[in-house]
Amino acid sequence: MGSSEEGDGLKGDPAWGDGEDELMSACHVGDSEGVKRLLSDGVDAAYFETVRGLTPLMVASAGGHAECVKLLLEAGAPWMALDRESRCAGEMALANGHQACVDLILEEAVRAELLFAAMSGRGRGLERPPPNADYLSQRVEFSDDGTRILDTESEAVMMAWEGPLMERHAEVLCGQGGRDVLNVGFGLGMVDRAIQGRGCRTHTIVEAHPEVHRKMLKDGWGERPGVRVLYGRWQDILGAEAGDGSGPRYDAVFFDTYGEYYDDMRDFHALLPKLLRPGGTYSFFNGLAPHNVFFHAVCCQVADLELQRLGFDPTVFTPVPVDADAHGDATWDGVTRRYWYLDHYYLPDATFRGTAVDE
Repeated sequence: MGSSEEGDGLKGDPAWGDGEDELMSACHVGDSEGVKRLLSDGVDAAYFETVRGLTPLMVASAGGHAECVKLLLEAGAPWMALDRESRCAGEMALANGHQACVDLILEEAVRAELLFAAMSGRGRGLERPPPNADYLSQRVEFSDDGTRILDTESEAVMMAWEGPLMERHAEVLCGQGGRDVLNVGFGLGMVDRAIQGRGCRTHTIVEAHPEVHRKMLKDGWGERPGVRVLYGRWQDILGAEAGDGSGPRYDAVFFDTYGEYYDDMRDFHALLPKLLRPGGTYSFFNGLAPHNVFFHAVCCQVADLELQRLGFDPTVFTPVPVDADAHGDATWDGVTRRYWYLDHYYLPDATFRGTAVDE
């Protein structure tokens, strides 16, 4: 039996009674034998109390009781459950420095996501909204100062605070220069301007939105030396070019589209072995689950494992400090929904070995 650690992140003095609440008490004090007995007696591992929305897994994780966490996960406790403050068990463990609990939950979360994706073609935390045909048929609005693009719902397509991140992406993509680089998704053109400043050999840009494409051409992107602008959905353009393996190969590929989600990015990943040369670099805008640091970590792990199956070395995620309010209090004024909450951005850098792992 363990003892509850001071500062477990649970506000107030938990006082659970008999019945299913007994499991909560056992998790709070780290009584792994009690947890095992209660689960064997049929107590629901997915139970939650209604005042704060806590689950047994959250309580055990916040207190650092790894053996209890293990037992609960084996019994089917939901790792994604959120309390009334929108915290999950993994986030509580992370906030309180309980790495053993973090590792257990992360391993289960990644396993569950990969299994679910294999069964249904998508991950539970990354459901696919309507396809980007809705976005592509809408008008977009460019701000006069060039700091944002908004769609008709006033959702941000791209914002200027991303600029420093795009510079770092270009640094990863271009290396020492002289590379053939592909970027999917132009937006405000921040990563493309950064790529141009690093001496690439050729620079291919795929953009699907008609208004963005028109502005690109107006701004002279179609006339720049070494630049090839392709108008249309990457599914149609790159899918056709890569279909028979006869299309061009690149030294670096960047993916940053709007109106698409993880399932779409997974489809794009499947094309990478026919787009990249051996030793080539792949990166993407890492906006996966940006509202929750633990969910974000799970998504990064899932993406990494899927890329490894396609023939990539393990992805390096470099933490980059980010200030999504860098342009003052008015940064998000007029934007329907904020799309970034974390104080660090984990920049992905994946190297293609040149041979995919057989499935």
